[in-house]
Amino acid sequence: MTEKKKRLIMRLNAYYNAEMAVLTGQSYQIGTKRLTRADLSEIRKAIGELETEISNEENGGKRKVFRGLPRDL
Repeated sequence: MTEKKKRLIMRLNAYYNAEMAVLTGQSYQIGTKRLTRADLSEIRKAIGELETEISNEENGGKRKVFRGLPRDL
């Protein structure tokens, strides 16, 4: 396992923990003010990006690009 992949997995685990903290009530209310410590949608976006990046690392770190030339047959 490469050093980069290890770092990505560590970050992904941190985001999973952050997601769980938000899901179990990381927002609270004092009087009429409601406070939220983290944004769940941003956490989930980061999780998706990290999962994709880890998947790319597992596949050799290269993306396959195909080009096509449209023809009128």
